[in-house]
Amino acid sequence: MRKKGYSSEYYENALAEGNRVALARAITAVESNRADATSVFRAINGKLSGAHVIGITGAPGAGKSTLVNSYVTELRKRGHKVGVIAIDPSSPFSGGAILGDRIRMSEHGADDGVFVRSLAARGHLGGLSKATAHVVDIMDAAGMDVVIIETVGTGQSEVEIMEIADTVIVVSAPGLGDEIQAVKAGILEIADIMVVNKADMPHVDSTYRQLKDAISFGPVRAWKVPIVKTISTTGDGFEELADISDAHFETLDEAERENAAINRMRKVITTTATNFLKVWLKSVSEQKINQLSEQVLRGDLGLEQASRMAANLAVDAGEINTKNQRN
Repeated sequence: MRKKGYSSEYYENALAEGNRVALARAITAVESNRADATSVFRAINGKLSGAHVIGITGAPGAGKSTLVNSYVTELRKRGHKVGVIAIDPSSPFSGGAILGDRIRMSEHGADDGVFVRSLAARGHLGGLSKATAHVVDIMDAAGMDVVIIETVGTGQSEVEIMEIADTVIVVSAPGLGDEIQAVKAGILEIADIMVVNKADMPHVDSTYRQLKDAISFGPVRAWKVPIVKTISTTGDGFEELADISDAHFETLDEAERENAAINRMRKVITTTATNFLKVWLKSVSEQKINQLSEQVLRGDLGLEQASRMAANLAVDAGEINTKNQRN
């Protein structure tokens, strides 16, 4: 590929045609922060159609990947084009996604109406990849009706998904104590739909009751959080899940839907700004940071003030580096 990458005209035309190769290239450009990432953003500007973004989260062992696989099958029966963003743990060697979820959803690989992409978490907190919000919009511009995001599933740091998804589905399984874990992690409060997966296992009714009690003690909302029982291996419950998910999406007013892309971009900008600050901070001499540290330890400087000074030093270093690169 050319050094500068593909043009915005290429991406605009190819994505409008549903070109899967172009879709893969666009996602790679953004995830890897390649030179043509800017071309991708220009290409999708004004091309978003408002896909229904569904976040699926929950503790490990709840069967999220098999649930997504069966959920996609139900959505395809309804004629929806579906994009799946599977956030996988990172390889300790390459930093790339392990691709476990992509393997489990291989049955949809030959379906042109489904596009599955694994993204590496790469240590990013919140159960997501820092490129997730970008990829949602790229899939939207490529004509996907529904975009599903499956988080890593740490069970403790999944609440970031609510800033990106229109509908958040929290998955539990009988006998794993997920309902208690959900309350501890605070993800129960972000759920628009609760799912008890593996509903053919023992203790499903007990798990259902505990989740129902937990929801009753949660915050008062206009939308009453339902609990759906599913069996991913047989497809039981997925018609009901899709119906309820559609119903929740319909409750969002026009302004909320229009602001969805802005909210996602706001998240991207703040995350990117934070990453820039981290990189620039490495350019600040160790001596200057040590001086600030010593002043804090002596009590001559407050922690907040020292942090602000370090941030200012980082920005200054970033501006110097940028000027040097231009010259």
